[in-house]
Amino acid sequence: MEYAGNPVHKRNPGDFGLTPPAAPSPDKTLCDGAEIFEKARAQELLSEGIRRGLVSAQQRGKFPQNVWAVTATGIPLEAQLENHVKGTYHGYPLASNDPLREKVLEWWEDK
Repeated sequence: MEYAGNPVHKRNPGDFGLTPPAAPSPDKTLCDGAEIFEKARAQELLSEGIRRGLVSAQQRGKFPQNVWAVTATGIPLEAQLENHVKGTYHGYPLASNDPLREKVLEWWEDK
């Protein structure tokens, strides 16, 4: 499993190597708000979410469709599987009005 990123969730492309480098979409939450500018940090959060078992029951191939994590500053994140053959994900902060937000915070603390 690998974090790949997605340009629609980035204002600042950081070191993600995205094409296009950054293409923020007005209807998407941005990783910039969670202060995730380094691919290695995004990978750490993805790995920690999997380690803690914060994964969806839905699988695509051998990978979970979604993985959740929480930043050190308490921002809940969701990663979504982009390529079920390669196991690549992109992620984003959960919107403030997303009902899953509180659940992810609870799960993170419980695990």
